Amino acid sequence: MGYIEEIGTKAQGAKVPLSKLSSVKKDEVLCKVADALVSRAEFILEENKSDADEWVRKGKDEGMLDRLLLSEDRIEGMAIGLRQLAGLEDPVGEVLYMKERPNGLMIGEKRVPLGVVGIIYESRPNVTADAFGLCFKTGNVVILKGGSDAINSNKAIIKVIRDVLETCEVEPDVVQLIESTDREVTKAFMKMNDYIDVLIPRGGAGLIKTVVEESTVPVIETGTGNCHIYVDKYADLDMAINIIFNAKTSRISVCNACESLVVHKEVVGKLLPALKKRLDEKKVELRGDAAAVKAASGIKKATEEDWGKEYLDYILSIKTVDSIDEAIAHINKYNTGHSEAIITRDYENAQRFLNEIDAAAVYVNASTRFTDGFEFGLGAEIGISTQKLHARGPMGLKALTTTKFIIYGNGQVRE
Repeated sequence: MGYIEEIGTKAQGAKVPLSKLSSVKKDEVLCKVADALVSRAEFILEENKSDADEWVRKGKDEGMLDRLLLSEDRIEGMAIGLRQLAGLEDPVGEVLYMKERPNGLMIGEKRVPLGVVGIIYESRPNVTADAFGLCFKTGNVVILKGGSDAINSNKAIIKVIRDVLETCEVEPDVVQLIESTDREVTKAFMKMNDYIDVLIPRGGAGLIKTVVEESTVPVIETGTGNCHIYVDKYADLDMAINIIFNAKTSRISVCNACESLVVHKEVVGKLLPALKKRLDEKKVELRGDAAAVKAASGIKKATEEDWGKEYLDYILSIKTVDSIDEAIAHINKYNTGHSEAIITRDYENAQRFLNEIDAAAVYVNASTRFTDGFEFGLGAEIGISTQKLHARGPMGLKALTTTKFIIYGNGQVRE
């Protein structure tokens, strides 16, 4: 039996022990894991530093280093996410309805785990704890394949988790990490139909495209984030500047950061000089169309490629439009189905934007940075789904369940 098949076999073997855990027991374990992450933060941070040092040694993009780095605050955030999950209602076992048929059969639908969940993700060690928590709470066994850049960080987090599981007399194989960084192992992982029920990729466009195209296991696609903010002609411009500054600069490496700005022509001349001055604080490079370039000095000419670009950097594209119709059309053409926002004081335009924009999350007068399971009250999330089947938007607990029909009879046979 090969390395990857052995992991799959262990995962299948962990399904029954996990299914027998009560909600109380699962919540108890989640809280103990949260405590252990905090108490063993020094160990985790040491391993994370080795990953970060190797990243720098290889001369990789320092703007993306933020995804990899952990801190005491970020570890505390991971712990808070697990504790919040423990405080949420367990969706497993919920009976959605029960109806009596004319023949006396009682037919209902019950929420159950997906089974074994595989997750492939890049340089975000916090995903390791989040993914464990969500899958454990919903009774799913999870196999994790993190990026090679974060291998030491992920191994440290998994060790802390598995140590707690063993102490709590819970089968530790409910969570496993593929430690091999061989790409052939990753390819084999994507074809483990006999062991995995669903595969979830989290990362950049390249990773997601590869998993969607090469996996034979069903995939829930978590998308990239070319997120737009449209500043309507009826916008409060001070509000707009504050929201754009937050959405663009609070954390550039995340999928809910604003990458594209759309501005009504009637406010572009007043907005952009003030906005550029504010964004200069963070040295944000602005790339705009002819009207935007004319509106404020220092804005570079944009290309067609800029309209659909997820920069994950201190860069923002700017498109001017003649109407809300043009704004909606532009956003629907270039967005990735993630998060879009309008800044306006006009109720009708706000409603049109909410109704006509095709995205998982649509905002009025708020930053796109709120698209997050924790912020939505769902607890830690497994990802932001930009597809429309099974799950869409921040994927919390219910997104990691499916249903089965349950039927009670008293001797019925079909004629």
